[in-house]
Amino acid sequence: MISALTLTALPYLPDPLTTFAALRQRSGAVLLDSGRPLANGRFDIMSSDPLATLEIDASGQSKVTSDQLTAPLDWPDAFAPQQWLLDQLPVPSQDMGELPFAGGLIGYWGYDLGREQQSIASQQPCVTVLPQARIGLYDWCVTFDHHTQQAWLVATDERREQVMRWLGRSLPATAPFCLTASFQAELSRADYHQRFHAVQDYIRAGDCYQINLAQRFSASYQGDEWQAYLRLRRATPTPFSGFMAWQDKAVLSLSPERFIRSHEGQVETRPIKGTRPRGMTPEEDQALAEQLLNSRKDRAENVMIVDLLRNDLGRICLPGTIRVPQLCHLESYPNVHHLVSVIQGQLPDPRAALALLAAAFPGGSITGAPKIRAMQIIDELEPCQRSIYCGSLGYVDVRGSMDTSIAIRTVVADAGRLHVWGGGGLVADSNVNEEYTETLDKIRHLIKALE
Repeated sequence: MISALTLTALPYLPDPLTTFAALRQRSGAVLLDSGRPLANGRFDIMSSDPLATLEIDASGQSKVTSDQLTAPLDWPDAFAPQQWLLDQLPVPSQDMGELPFAGGLIGYWGYDLGREQQSIASQQPCVTVLPQARIGLYDWCVTFDHHTQQAWLVATDERREQVMRWLGRSLPATAPFCLTASFQAELSRADYHQRFHAVQDYIRAGDCYQINLAQRFSASYQGDEWQAYLRLRRATPTPFSGFMAWQDKAVLSLSPERFIRSHEGQVETRPIKGTRPRGMTPEEDQALAEQLLNSRKDRAENVMIVDLLRNDLGRICLPGTIRVPQLCHLESYPNVHHLVSVIQGQLPDPRAALALLAAAFPGGSITGAPKIRAMQIIDELEPCQRSIYCGSLGYVDVRGSMDTSIAIRTVVADAGRLHVWGGGGLVADSNVNEEYTETLDKIRHLIKALE
């Protein structure tokens, strides 16, 4: 029987990166990063050496690897092994206060896992060989709470001394990061225009109301992906960031967008729809922000996705509990302004977080509406599968607490190459040149930082 988790106070640091650097090269090391002190997030969560690792391959087959647990070989769906892993950990008997993670799952769920869940066969090649999902079962974590300025080691008795030794070791040497070739677009401007007009044809034909169309940029590199993440974080700190690396693969996510949070059965999702670049002067910046707030097109795009997510949450949440306390609110980041809405609901069972994730995945803000037809059109028009882009990073703990991002502004490293996607929602009155420029605005800071 695995022991319950207990709390040990640690020295508080406003920046968690030095602490994670001591764990960076351990097996299964993972960081969920709120971007402090520059961004306004609250919790940083980090861990390594999971009790088990679940990988879901391109065919949808699940494999659990563990030295301590013996898992069944067959599963009815992709989320069944995740629930089985959660059930292997006890619910803590000690009050964890407001700490978000008390042992459980941390990892990523790729966009293409959602395509498999919706039985949408892909016509396109996959440019990475990363699994559709990679999720660890963690019986410890270090958590920084930047509101209370406290830090905690949440660990079993067996783990505590082991983790303290890891944290006390000198930082390992890392290889400097550099690109060995510049980023190149998969689509030319003309290619993007052609796909844009195909989306408009589908909208006019009544197939859909909105399609999130993306394009991919790739470059070769050498060195340590952690050094690349540090560059990205300095350039554009965001509250739903994350880093994980294994073998010759890594996920470097600087996402500004929450997908779903659940705490004690209270559910929240925060879709982003509507974007403008930041201005070169305070006056220009303010004008761009006001232009976004007053844009009927961007507000309509946002409201479409709010309706979609209300429906997705309503599939699991209690009837009558879905509400929208914030509609089309302006949020500003180092590279862009966004319109952000908030949808909330109440789960019938506080531990039903995985069922909610399965019902709503992938997020409607990065598909379009209606969701399944939008995903079919995306697969037809985008020349490769999305991999982790537009999936989610996050955690689900043994109490049912969950927080996940939408994996936008996300760099995928695989076999010496980096891939980054930029996209945007297209509606009937979208302008092709503006939409093309928006895809570049969203990732320009990332590419510049890496170059």
